[in-house]
Amino acid sequence: MRRPSVLIAALTLLAIGAAAVFLTWGVDGHWDFALPRRAQQVAALVIVGAAIAVSTVIFQTITRNRILTPSIMGFDALYVLLATSLVFFLGSATAASIPPLTMFLIRAGLLMVSATLLYRAVLGNGKRGLYTLVLVGVIAGTLFSSLTSFMFRVMDPNAYDALLADLFASFNAIDTTLLGISSVLLAAGIGAAYWLGPQLDVLTLGRERAITLGVNYQRALTQILLVIGLLVSVSTALIGPISFLGLLVANLAYQLTRTYKHAVNLTVAALIAIVALLAGQALLQHVLHFNGTLSSIINLVGGIYFILLLVKESQK
Repeated sequence: MRRPSVLIAALTLLAIGAAAVFLTWGVDGHWDFALPRRAQQVAALVIVGAAIAVSTVIFQTITRNRILTPSIMGFDALYVLLATSLVFFLGSATAASIPPLTMFLIRAGLLMVSATLLYRAVLGNGKRGLYTLVLVGVIAGTLFSSLTSFMFRVMDPNAYDALLADLFASFNAIDTTLLGISSVLLAAGIGAAYWLGPQLDVLTLGRERAITLGVNYQRALTQILLVIGLLVSVSTALIGPISFLGLLVANLAYQLTRTYKHAVNLTVAALIAIVALLAGQALLQHVLHFNGTLSSIINLVGGIYFILLLVKESQK
């Protein structure tokens, strides 16, 4: 365990250093104004990075491949669809009267239940091939996005503007009112993921072997999907949908750790995501002066990496 311990320690130091740089770069003496605002951004980026990384690693375990992520399979699009549906059917006035924290909890609960029911049916007995799952994910994501677009077009313009600002936040405009509840839900989700770690380790051997070794596959699948739904809700509520960050950090973690143990892979993937987001946002703000967005850069790099992984997989 010497290598994982050294790796985790190094990444932790990098994360602390990236946070320190982000907090102090270009402050120029205005500490009382800059530090509280930047500290909120740091907290949000840490929460988002950890949520995306952990949800991706455990999702790739139950699908038994390293290409699929919750975003690629349409979890983010489903969250946006459910949130839009609430405003569409309840009405903008009723939706606006619901406190933001309550609305977020309603959305998260709906996603956890609906995603668990839907993707349990999609994953089935665990024998579907990679390309079948990719196709299902693309179709599901397209369907959810199309239904959301239809509701956008027919709803009240004022409700549309408010909903758009709420659902499609960015790394530069994070809803800090959700930081408290998001941190609590993140702790619960990550705690559940580590608690499920031994079962996840066994699931890497495949469904049949896991069942032979005593894992209740259907119950474990339900528990894992609930955790994924919770973590996806947290990340999407704070910064909106982002497709390929999880793909990048999860695969980098596998390459660095070279172990099947989820206690190590979850930690390393989360730290990589945190370092990438903090360092990337600092460079975007102070070097590129916001000429672009961090999410677009991540999606560009991640999209290219996704294509390379598909090509590599097809050659096996």
